Amino acid sequence: MAEGKGEDVKHILLAKFKEGITEEEIQECMKRFENLVDHLPSLKSFKWGEELSIANFHQGFTHVFELTFESGEGVAEYLSHPHHVAYAEFFLPKLEKFIAVDFAAK
Repeated sequence: MAEGKGEDVKHILLAKFKEGITEEEIQECMKRFENLVDHLPSLKSFKWGEELSIANFHQGFTHVFELTFESGEGVAEYLSHPHHVAYAEFFLPKLEKFIAVDFAAK
């Protein structure tokens, strides 16, 4: 993963839940995601929110997650961390689709 010198690396996830997933299930996903961050020492910040666009370009994606890591190595550590792997096994089956991107914040 290419990254800038000394720049934070952002990991952005856009999620579209499957039809029929309840609000309670979505809230459980958010709670578990928030708890996941306690296990990641290279994670500098975690934010999430629901899509609010009035332009209506969201293509059905309803939730956005922004994680900021100290480096690209921190992202790699996150992706292979056992707590993340277990969370992904719980979370991903609830999604119709998702997009994930990483970039060096300037």
